[in-house]
Amino acid sequence: ISIFALLGLPAVLSTSTAKMTKIVMVATAATELAGHPTGLWIEELAVPYYKFKEAGFEVVVASPAGGPIPIDANSMGEGFFTDEAKKFMVSCLCELRRVSSHDGAAVGALSHSVKLDSIDFASGVDAIFLCGGHGTCTDFVDCPALKSAIETLYAAGSCVAAVCHGPTGLPQCNKPDGTPLVQGKVVTGFKDSEEIAVALQDKVPFMLEAKLKEQGGKYESADDWNSKVCTDGNLVTGQNPQSSEACAVAVIAAVSA
Repeated sequence: ISIFALLGLPAVLSTSTAKMTKIVMVATAATELAGHPTGLWIEELAVPYYKFKEAGFEVVVASPAGGPIPIDANSMGEGFFTDEAKKFMVSCLCELRRVSSHDGAAVGALSHSVKLDSIDFASGVDAIFLCGGHGTCTDFVDCPALKSAIETLYAAGSCVAAVCHGPTGLPQCNKPDGTPLVQGKVVTGFKDSEEIAVALQDKVPFMLEAKLKEQGGKYESADDWNSKVCTDGNLVTGQNPQSSEACAVAVIAAVSA
């Protein structure tokens, strides 16, 4: 007689549970861009992080270098510091003060990101999400590990997503046929007029909107600082920080389809 019968439990419990959807969120590890202090725009990790957790995803936070993820101080300014971002940062302060009631998982993810090239994207990863912040303009560009991760997942039909400056990591990538990943795809990303508004157009390696168009992407946008998300097959992109939540929702829908 089985242990399940002895305990009065249904035999279905003897089968393994369904595999959790695994998403790797990639954040910058760069602290500056051409002498300008920068890092991760915290909203673009925090908001999707909690959305993915609510959806039951296994979330891995990675960066090109691994280790601590620097936060752009401007992303904690008035009007930008969302409740989710505050939850992230308050949990970090609690950790520093050794307070027991904090979101330990978030603290660990932010303080000890996994080095990107240590992850096997060919096995067990269902999606990748590139967070923004101007730091990406330093370490997402010409990054072999990021290029390999994106191309591997895209070729497998898995979800590739990026928000705001996260799409800075896309121009280096190609489809399996060798054409640019964004060619013929409806995409968005930080708008050129938004870049000019923050006065960093002379610091970035390229203007993202112009680069996506140059590579044959069908670029779309909303008015500056308004939410815009594009989904084209297994590619999901968001325009700016205001698009963080909608971009995460679109990823959840794409992975669940």
